[in-house]
Amino acid sequence: MDLKESIHTKSLPKHIAIIMDGNGRWAKQKGMLRAFGHENGTKSVRQTVETCAELGIENLTLYAFSTENWNRPKLEVQTLMKLLISSLKKEIETLQKNNIKLSAIGNLSSLPKKVYKELSEVIDKTKHNSRMTLTLALSYGSREEILNTVKEISIKVKNSIISPENIDESIINEHLYTQNLPDVDLLIRTSGEQRISNFLLWQIAYAELYFTSVLWPDFTKQHLYEAIIEYQKRERRFGKTSEQLS
Repeated sequence: MDLKESIHTKSLPKHIAIIMDGNGRWAKQKGMLRAFGHENGTKSVRQTVETCAELGIENLTLYAFSTENWNRPKLEVQTLMKLLISSLKKEIETLQKNNIKLSAIGNLSSLPKKVYKELSEVIDKTKHNSRMTLTLALSYGSREEILNTVKEISIKVKNSIISPENIDESIINEHLYTQNLPDVDLLIRTSGEQRISNFLLWQIAYAELYFTSVLWPDFTKQHLYEAIIEYQKRERRFGKTSEQLS
């Protein structure tokens, strides 16, 4: 039986976030350079994006490049940036065909000018698409995001724009990079690592965490179906008891 048939369309996660891990190890296993893994990982990105759109997932956020990734070997960083530019140019057609809106979060000003320009153009061209929002986390770090949020709110308090008594979760949400996105329902990490790696720490407060040993270039729509099916088996209590939910 096709796993897709086991997915309940009425209880789909509204927001899936994915830590796409294992490109380098995948390449190493094949005796290739890490760049080969990143290139093959783009195929999994395309399939995952299209599958989420087909299923009716409203929001998909991909951890494409972290603030810590800038510390990787210079050649690898350059390769990733070139790959990002070429992918954006190639995938604009896929985004338009599937009515997908592209967005990006992170310290985008730190990206190379060519990357920022290409990214901005694709975001602008897809801004009216409404089937799904695909968000790329680029030069992203959750602690940096939260730190910036605290600074912004502090300045507004200092200038009497916000009263300290009125600061609540909604005020914080309004100042995060993800202000236009709902909280994450399902967080997937590939490659067998079981950690969050500074990704959407505030936004995953009640997310279901799903870890798979599959390396990202090998991640298929069947693996995505498995993650969603597992998500739908879990009881999401949000601090309440099972009895309160029934």
